[in-house]
Amino acid sequence: MTEIKPINKIYVVGGGTAGISVASALKKTFPEKEIIMIKGRSIPTVGVGESTLAAVNNFLQFFDIQDKDFMKACDASYKQSIRFEDFYQKGDGGFHYPFGDAYLDETIDQNSWYFLKSIRPNLPVQDYANSMFPHMALINEGKITNKNLFPTFDFKRHTAYHFDAVKFTDWMEKNIYLPLGGKIIIEDIVEIKREEDGSIKSLVMDTEKEIQADLYIDCTGFKSLLLGETLKEPFESYEHLLPNNSAWATKQSYKNKKQELKGYTNCRAVENGWIWNIPLWSRMGTGYVYSDKYIDDDKALEQFQEHIGQDDLEFKKIKMRIGIHKKLWVKNVCAVGLSAGFIEPLESNGLFTIHTFLINLIPILKKNIVGEFAKEHYNWVCRRMFRNFAEFVGMHYYLSDRIDTEYWRDIQKRKINVEEHMLDETSEIHRAFADKLEKKQWSSTGGFPCIATGMNWFPTTLEEIMYYNKNSNIYFWENNFKSIEMNLNKRKQHYKEVAKKEPYLFDFLQETIYSG
Repeated sequence: MTEIKPINKIYVVGGGTAGISVASALKKTFPEKEIIMIKGRSIPTVGVGESTLAAVNNFLQFFDIQDKDFMKACDASYKQSIRFEDFYQKGDGGFHYPFGDAYLDETIDQNSWYFLKSIRPNLPVQDYANSMFPHMALINEGKITNKNLFPTFDFKRHTAYHFDAVKFTDWMEKNIYLPLGGKIIIEDIVEIKREEDGSIKSLVMDTEKEIQADLYIDCTGFKSLLLGETLKEPFESYEHLLPNNSAWATKQSYKNKKQELKGYTNCRAVENGWIWNIPLWSRMGTGYVYSDKYIDDDKALEQFQEHIGQDDLEFKKIKMRIGIHKKLWVKNVCAVGLSAGFIEPLESNGLFTIHTFLINLIPILKKNIVGEFAKEHYNWVCRRMFRNFAEFVGMHYYLSDRIDTEYWRDIQKRKINVEEHMLDETSEIHRAFADKLEKKQWSSTGGFPCIATGMNWFPTTLEEIMYYNKNSNIYFWENNFKSIEMNLNKRKQHYKEVAKKEPYLFDFLQETIYSG
């Protein structure tokens, strides 16, 4: 039976992005502990690019990593937004979810744009981001700046990155983990021995060496070697929340780099899922996320090739395990990354989930003895965050009006068990129902207002405004909202002029990162 004792020796099993993130952060936080990362001798990787959220800056700043330190080595570019195209309807013109917060002042509040939309029904939904996020002017112009010119937008906090995930992992290993004194074992695990209580006793390597630790952190990807395969911890599928389970991925060359190097990830909904486009500095990463319940892999590849106009590339097939294990810390095994769970790639949540799980793990490891209560805290807080993010991603499908294929028609028929979500006020589904019902306005923070608006799901309507204010005189409301229209148009024009003076993304990267 496993002895209850302090955790002083930790094996991080897996050398991918999750493994290097965990091993590096633990070695920095606990220099006195023995932190050892185990990398297999030959691990296949996709390496098509990684799109991040602005929260990645928290991780980089944890190590005091500056842009110039890593971007050139990782083929990186800047990301200011996520664009969604054809999710609401085919040919909908697309809409943006820009990073940073909506800009509210003494004349504009959370509902100002929706009031204007209520009396201007032909106002395009794209105008929401343009009106409420001044830095959309940069994105629209293909510009970027690190000057403090746009309210509610901070370059260091709100700009994310596109980078090559494999190169970033290698850079972290050489420049962060090893200099911190981290150790690496490059061997394959051939046997896992168990204690009587089911916990892991030791790992037998292909060199016949048998090694032991106080805690094993599973970062083995979808394989989930320790938590799933060995401890047989049940897996909770999120099939009822999210429709996709497969992907094809590839790399594309630029045809016109200065034009194609955009400061945002583009997500385009198609017949049986959606296609991502991630512009890195030297090339683009692109992929087709789909459901194999509606199309087989070969046909999906044909659709993908047709959409991107190329069939002479190297394509990588990925089968995704969508959902999360019932428990993430079981006995002396803790899972982080894909081995714990995965929400499909929409909204660039992969690294965000890894880093969130990691920052929840560190305080627990500061305890001298980690008992079952502490483990259950890790399980609960990580699963709660994960569930809420999965619901947020699900909103991109639930709010769609598409019915042009069986895939999209079945999404319209999906039944949502609302009651199971309504007890948690942080739930995105709770927010979608309760905020519209009770508050008649969306929050000014987070991505939900941008997604909901882009999908024509508004917190209030002209009819509701008239009803609750006991005034159905349309001319009254038109006059009442004229000042809102004037103020929004004035500030849009102002920030458009400001953005015009700033450098294009290509030129900014060339000068600040890639010169020399």
